[in-house]
Amino acid sequence: MSTLTALARAQARAGGEAQPLALVRHLHIAERPLVFIPLALAGEANAPLAAMIGDEADSPRLLVVNQPRNRDERFAFAAELARVVVPYLEGFATQAEDVASGGGETRPRFRYAPQVFMPSRASIGFARLLGRSTRFRRTDGEYAVDAAVPVLGRWLSFLAERAEHPGSCLLVAATEVLSLHWASGQSGLEDLNLAALMAWIEPPGGLTCLQAAAAAEDPLQWPPAGPATDPGFDNEVLAPLIDAYGRADGAAALQRAEAALARALSAQLLPTWGLMWRSIALLRALPAGGHVGKRWDEDRAAFTSYVSYLRDGDGLPQPRRDGAVAAARRLSWLERAQASYAAQRAFDDPLAMAEFRMSGEAFAGRVVAAEPDRLDTSGRRRTLRPRITVETTDPLTVETGTELRAVTRLTQRATIVSVEPGGPGEPIRVVIELAGGMGRSLVAEPGTVPETGEWLCYCSLPLGYQPVTDFPATNETPWTHGGPPVPALPADEDAVEDWS
Repeated sequence: MSTLTALARAQARAGGEAQPLALVRHLHIAERPLVFIPLALAGEANAPLAAMIGDEADSPRLLVVNQPRNRDERFAFAAELARVVVPYLEGFATQAEDVASGGGETRPRFRYAPQVFMPSRASIGFARLLGRSTRFRRTDGEYAVDAAVPVLGRWLSFLAERAEHPGSCLLVAATEVLSLHWASGQSGLEDLNLAALMAWIEPPGGLTCLQAAAAAEDPLQWPPAGPATDPGFDNEVLAPLIDAYGRADGAAALQRAEAALARALSAQLLPTWGLMWRSIALLRALPAGGHVGKRWDEDRAAFTSYVSYLRDGDGLPQPRRDGAVAAARRLSWLERAQASYAAQRAFDDPLAMAEFRMSGEAFAGRVVAAEPDRLDTSGRRRTLRPRITVETTDPLTVETGTELRAVTRLTQRATIVSVEPGGPGEPIRVVIELAGGMGRSLVAEPGTVPETGEWLCYCSLPLGYQPVTDFPATNETPWTHGGPPVPALPADEDAVEDWS
């Protein structure tokens, strides 16, 4: 937890209401997101119990596993879930556009992409394991499953993998994105409870945040958002209903048992269903950050690539484990994506930038001197290199030679020439040299060089392209890392999971 987040939590607790951590929305909100709330059976590894799913707030669809310990019913549930999820996902793979890919060439990209909202990171973990448990299943031979089941598994695996990418919005955990934008007056662990977190952000009418948060701890009023259920519900309600279903004799008794179980599980899921759509509405009301669209373009590109793989490639399921080179590439990719995401958020949002101003990686101040027509004559050709002097009271850790970007001048490179510490109580003077974004002549175009008196915020976070680490080819994996891996082909043992 950062210093500013800790301060915001303390202020929320003292003031009795959530404090904003962002002035803009840092994720894309689709016009038609799919809300997916799963429940799992306690005591069984990733055993699906029920799910509420749908893309319209007033039309939830309830899926129930009447006997979660029965393998056939589990896979019947997976097939039913697939008939909801897969058409929703594939429905966005219809309209494509051509986008530039460098070198004067273009590549196709779908105009739209799906977006799935789940209550929490634990729910995403459930979806990941459900994907692993279904994507290797055979549709013929012994223990065959419905043809839609492995397709669902591959899609869930893709979405769960994409959810690890910083800033991706294809699969979203509601508690995670709400905590990114608001600070509650409770602990981070308590923020994992969607009802408690929403109580701080938007308490029900007539209640204070503290009263609403206390009420959210009552599992009878606000059941857990899944995938885990409340132990009291498991013992007092669920177990007798499942037992009654198992003892049902005759079609009428079986139908009554199924209806009773569906009513009980629906009552567990409906409060969370309402909270999910409220959270989406809250986020949608915030203005989008400047880089949100760019990250959504990356999501659309990833979605397009995966659809192409399923349609035009061999369509094999993702391997259970990455090879050494693939794992190293993925880790490097995630690290670069995290650095880029942090920089984008900072340049989009003054509250996010404040964290880096406190750490000395960014500073804000007023221009006190400017040389807009300065030329650099040290090389073979004269080049326009204006300099400005900025006074700031922010602490600085950046050094001479550090490259910066101004929040309001992202296309203009800036390099620190010197840093002159002031005396006690006096500002620091930073001399900065500018390059780019000023026209092609030796005279800067009007307005391209900051003028005296202008207030600027500079940051040293890398916002542009970051070079990719050079890794060996897969077939050149060194012996220290297991040597070249065996091609990942589906095998019977791949389908073995704890829930099987």
